[in-house]
Order: sequence, then structure tokens, then C-alpha cells
Amino acid sequence: MGKIDIAVIGGSGFYNLLNKPELIKVETPYGPPSAKLAVGKVGERKVVFLPRHGYDHELPPSQIPYKANLWAFKSLGVERIIAITACGSLQTKMKRGDFVVVDQFVDRTRHRDDTFFQGPLTTHISSAYPYCEQLSKIAYQTGRKLNIGIHQNGTLVIIEGPRFSTKAESEWFTKMGWDIINMTGYPEVTLAKELELCYCAIALVTDYDVGIVTKEKIKPVSMGEITKVFKENNQKAQKLVLEMIRKIPDERSCECGKVLEGARI
Repeated sequence: MGKIDIAVIGGSGFYNLLNKPELIKVETPYGPPSAKLAVGKVGERKVVFLPRHGYDHELPPSQIPYKANLWAFKSLGVERIIAITACGSLQTKMKRGDFVVVDQFVDRTRHRDDTFFQGPLTTHISSAYPYCEQLSKIAYQTGRKLNIGIHQNGTLVIIEGPRFSTKAESEWFTKMGWDIINMTGYPEVTLAKELELCYCAIALVTDYDVGIVTKEKIKPVSMGEITKVFKENNQKAQKLVLEMIRKIPDERSCECGKVLEGARI
């Protein structure tokens, strides 16, 4: 098959990307990935696509096989990952239909297997800057060029799910100054980092979280509303990703490939 350089992960409502891809089954030490991997080309570049929830959205956030997904990409030679995800807004500046290039996260999950390093080799990676600066810059610049409403940065709060936040929880997140919220951003990002993969997360705002105060009449978030807004913006998300792939240089200029240097005792 040859080396595949770029992987794309699709979130809620984003289940396809490539034209007439080859579906392949990949075995990993951590079980099967979320679904068969779709392999195809964007221009001259070989790309692999995977919907993190499965093609029929059968996997809830806490049951997504994050370790299998990332390991499968690594085994195919992937070095860069573009991850698309739905999110709720915690701040009025983040509006429905906006895209956000995530640059920080706050982990509020509780029960997830979140590391490849279970010993005996003790490894502590730095998570100060968890997202790839090179890919994130390309994402923002590409969004601007395509006239997409896109924010250059934002802090993502990841909750365990599958329930949505209470009003009190949501108000707390907003008062802390965090920007957006979802259930799948962790541990995907840090697992990618442990494998020294570049990881860029682009979040699409599908709703206002229940604690936010806006001029609109806010109803508690629902899965139906999330899917509806994501589908309405799916074409923009696909266009952004495809254009990004064409712009990504062959060589990495970031530090993502050196994460394990000095991380082990």
C-alpha cells in the first residue's frame, strides 16, 4: 500500500471525505479501530479517513477505541492527523457555525484508558502545548482564505459523557474562561502525542452549552441539534480539510516528532 502521511478523523455528522476509497481492516494490539479505514488520494497525497464514532455513529464517546485508532494510523506510516469534532460554545464570541482551531484542553473525563505507557518504562510527555503548531497555523490560514468563520485558538473542555453538562457545571466552565466543550477531545490528542504524531483539532460550534447567557432563547443542548448544525456545515468542513491537505508541506517543521526525547526515566 505504501506510506500514508495524513489521517483525518471525522466527528459527529462527518462520516465521509474521500471519493471511492478503499476500505481496509487494520489489526492492533488494542483491538479493532472504530471502523474500517478509508484510504484514498487527495491530489497526489495518500490519505486515510476514519469516523471516530463509526460510520453509523454506533460508538458513544467513552467507548471509542482511541488507542486502537491512533495505533492503526501509526502502523500505516501516518505522521499528521487532522481531527474534526463537534463542540458546544461556552462563550458568546463562539457562535453556531463557527470553526475553532483548538490550542489548549481541560480534561474532565474520568474512566478512559489514556496512555500507551503503562510501564515498566516510565514515560512522562509534556502536554504544555498539546496541538501541532504547524498544522494549526495551516488550519487557521486556510479557513480565512475560504472565508469560513474561524477562531485562531480556543480552550476545549472535555467531559466524560454521555450526559451533557448541568447548568451549574456549564456556568462554571464559562466563568473559568474556557471556550468550547465536547466529549471526544481527550485522550485522542495526548495518545497522538505519545506516538509523536502531529495532531490538529478543528471544532465546529453546533450549539450553545446550557449555562451560557446569550441574546438568543437558549434551550438545553440536544443531539438532534448538534447533528443538524454539523450537517449544515459539513460541506465547509470537508472543503477546509481537503484544502489543508493540499497545503501541508512534505517536511514537518514542528517539534511533534521529538516528544519522547527526554521524556523517559
